[in-house]
Amino acid sequence: MKKALSYFLFSILAAGFCFFFYILLSYDFSWHKIAPYRWNLIRGWGMTLILSACALILSSLFGSLLLAGQLAKFRPTRILSRLYVEIIRGTPLLVQILIIFYLIADAAGLHNKFIIGTLILSVFSGAYLSEIFRGGIESIPRSQIQSARAIGLTESQIYRYVIIPQAIRRVLPGVSGQFANLIKDSSLLYVIGLREFTMQAREVNAATYSTFAAYIPLAIGYLLLTLPLAVLSHHLEKRFRYEH
Repeated sequence: MKKALSYFLFSILAAGFCFFFYILLSYDFSWHKIAPYRWNLIRGWGMTLILSACALILSSLFGSLLLAGQLAKFRPTRILSRLYVEIIRGTPLLVQILIIFYLIADAAGLHNKFIIGTLILSVFSGAYLSEIFRGGIESIPRSQIQSARAIGLTESQIYRYVIIPQAIRRVLPGVSGQFANLIKDSSLLYVIGLREFTMQAREVNAATYSTFAAYIPLAIGYLLLTLPLAVLSHHLEKRFRYEH
């Protein structure tokens, strides 16, 4: 029964793909209209690549700091860290971009859009990463920690040899997904005039009126950025796999 259902679902999926490609092949995309703007798209893709790479590093560091704040013994630090995480996760990224760019950055005299965009993505994604990290650490059974203490390991040794090696594999899928979301979320930075990939595609569309011809390369470009993350995540999961 399960095998028959699997074949049925596969047949539907295959038929859907065939129909989708049939539509694509029979549509006039007018690629020649966007050809003169190809370097605009390439520069936009490069901007998104650099922006995302910087934001990935900073968000990881910021997420680790928020994690330390949430696990701190000092109660006010825990409360402030938790409050920050909930505010960031409970409000839209677009609203945060507008507030940080037009209010906070302007008041601080910061006008470099690349730096502002990187910081916005970092503080946003860092809140989500801290929760992923916290979930991985708190998923480790207390019995293992107590056993480690019983044999004389210090707190730093417990984290280094017991908690972190296990937590890394548990958080890898969530971290990979959040990194992919960060790359895609960078497309919202066009609202502050940052000439990243999405803004370049919007300008090409406005100049040529070739919507699909402008946005299909956009979709492919984002796939080229996110798919390697998925492959790397699966590779690391296998590497850190251990027998129960």
